[in-house]
Amino acid sequence: MVKSDNTTLLILTHVFGLFASFIGPLIVLNSSKDKEVKNHARVALNWQISMLIYFAISMVLMFIFVGFILIFVLGIINWIFCITAAVKASDHTLWKYPLSINFLRLK
Repeated sequence: MVKSDNTTLLILTHVFGLFASFIGPLIVLNSSKDKEVKNHARVALNWQISMLIYFAISMVLMFIFVGFILIFVLGIINWIFCITAAVKASDHTLWKYPLSINFLRLK
């Protein structure tokens, strides 16, 4: 199997989500022309948008004190999933995030 030279960008697409939420994958999606990179950016963007929705729900649930635990758990899940996706991307494997809502379809 021939691997292209875009491994670093594939990894960074998922890592950007940890530090820049949906902005990082969105920039990669709009600036890249490579189909593989765009698919990784779509998967990462779907996850980060899903996380924003989950965090908003958690904020509402803070009024009944369940949200505090949920926000902590979501933060840990976000780190684990983004690191897992970055490790899989280093092998040029597209890992679809569990619990992710599909807003953008893969091409």
